[in-house]
Amino acid sequence: MLDTTLIETPTQTKRVTLSATIVSYSMPCPHVSLDHFLKEAAGRPRIYWQSDHLPVCLAGSGIAAAFSAGGPHRFRAIQQQAEQLFKQIVWVDRDVPVETGPRLFGGFAFAPQPPATGPWAAFPEAMFILPRYQLTCLGEQTWLTVNRRVDTTDDPAGLARRVRQEARQAIAALQVVNGHNRTSGRSHQQLQVSDLMSQTTWEEMVVAATRRIRRGELDKVVLARARQVNSTHPIDPAIVLARLARRYPDCYRFLFEPRPGHTFFGATPELLAEVTGSTVRTMAMAGSIRRGRSAEEDTALGQQLRADPKERHEHALTVEAIRESLEPLVTHLRFQAEPELCRLSNIQHLKTVIEGQLTGQGGILPVIEALHPTPAVGGRPRKTALEMIAAQEPTPRGWYAAPIGWLDHRGNGLFAVALRSAVSVGQQSWLFAGAGIVADSVPRKEWDETELKFKPMLDALAEDNLEG
Repeated sequence: MLDTTLIETPTQTKRVTLSATIVSYSMPCPHVSLDHFLKEAAGRPRIYWQSDHLPVCLAGSGIAAAFSAGGPHRFRAIQQQAEQLFKQIVWVDRDVPVETGPRLFGGFAFAPQPPATGPWAAFPEAMFILPRYQLTCLGEQTWLTVNRRVDTTDDPAGLARRVRQEARQAIAALQVVNGHNRTSGRSHQQLQVSDLMSQTTWEEMVVAATRRIRRGELDKVVLARARQVNSTHPIDPAIVLARLARRYPDCYRFLFEPRPGHTFFGATPELLAEVTGSTVRTMAMAGSIRRGRSAEEDTALGQQLRADPKERHEHALTVEAIRESLEPLVTHLRFQAEPELCRLSNIQHLKTVIEGQLTGQGGILPVIEALHPTPAVGGRPRKTALEMIAAQEPTPRGWYAAPIGWLDHRGNGLFAVALRSAVSVGQQSWLFAGAGIVADSVPRKEWDETELKFKPMLDALAEDNLEG
């Protein structure tokens, strides 16, 4: 055990002069699940990040530090603030896995926008939170990290003892909650759903887009529509995420609640980028078709998707755009020769995995800035597509279809594209779904595709209690 007067930075051990900094301490937290941690944190700011295929999953509550940014340079502003914050974090005892260290969790709006109102009022153009308490699952092990803001009045030796004691007390409280807070997973809600765009308006919007594409103004644009869900009681995101976990275990399940009762959450299949050391991993996911009612029909639909010229063209545009975006930052780019099928419970997509090596030291955020938005959620050329989206879509996207994820002090991080998601405020929720439009898109088929994409979140919110 290190001497309690010693506090460590991520790179060295030293005696510190405390001044508006954050002290971080981690210890094992057995027998506590992320789900129960999330439920116990209700009424406080919360974060959540989990998938059954990830080696590291996270949940957090409270705020030790938070920062935001806006405008066209918001990615770089977040990068600068994150680097400064990590320099201010000192660690009490480092004899723990590095993966348990403090992480920033947050995301970005789909596009620069005026100050958000309505359901997105609590979500700036970019925002990241260092949680007060962070629960990290590493395989079969679970760790609690306490991040505590301190100032010059704190004595380092006494502070080390206090932060250890706080961690022990928090773990004891969590274990009590974990043993008694068992719920049925049903909220006994009655929900009423209303489309915020008529099918006629949608089809007119798609027709206008295909005309512009045929005139050569752009190759593709992704148009989205929204639904509003009114419930008899406030939505419990923890219950909704538990339902999504059963149906979509391999998706990235996320929650970001910067203000209690203002929550953005979902289960997205789409990785935007992952950086570990110098390795970058991303994917192109574009082209969709429904699942079959039998194994034979499902296989046939998958083959149809692979052979469909419209869907292959849409997918190829996304692959090419990712290559162009990454080339200034990455070397040794490797692509799958042929797209594979990504099968979810209600829909299947074409997916191409892409990997490469970073040429610089910037970490995950420059990669995210270069990639977002891919043609899978924006269009190509990017500028023209974004202008069309802003002009045509009546409901602001907010954080829908935008990067959401985490980063650490090493620049490592993982961000997904926030699809199959909802933003909830009290008894109201808003859902979004989009479809990629190319020259030969059929408006009714694109409407049907968005219906499929609404289904995961709508089913998780509703179960058997749906009206409208």
